[in-house]
Amino acid sequence: MSDAHASHDGGNHGSVKSYVIGLIFSLVLTIIPFWMVMSGGFSNMAVVVTISIMAILQVLVQLIMFMHLDFKTEDGWNAGSFIFTALILAILVGGSLWIMQNLHANMMLGG
Repeated sequence: MSDAHASHDGGNHGSVKSYVIGLIFSLVLTIIPFWMVMSGGFSNMAVVVTISIMAILQVLVQLIMFMHLDFKTEDGWNAGSFIFTALILAILVGGSLWIMQNLHANMMLGG
């Protein structure tokens, strides 16, 4: 019996080894910012930058190791859907931050 699991369409899913490696990467990418916050020995900017970088890397690990996203299969549908999702997420997060910044600036004028 093989470690690889076949999907309904004949594709190949990850092996136990790839899942374990993904789990280890995920744990490390979670422990590093947690340690930085709990130790308290770093500037706020360093902590925010580290958390942001680790979050981006965490998303990539999840997509590649657990969801098996690659840019080679299915005639680019995986890549296209990933790029579309990233674009929508950037618009959503960027727009929310823009709105919150404008609200903060306008609320500070009155008081």
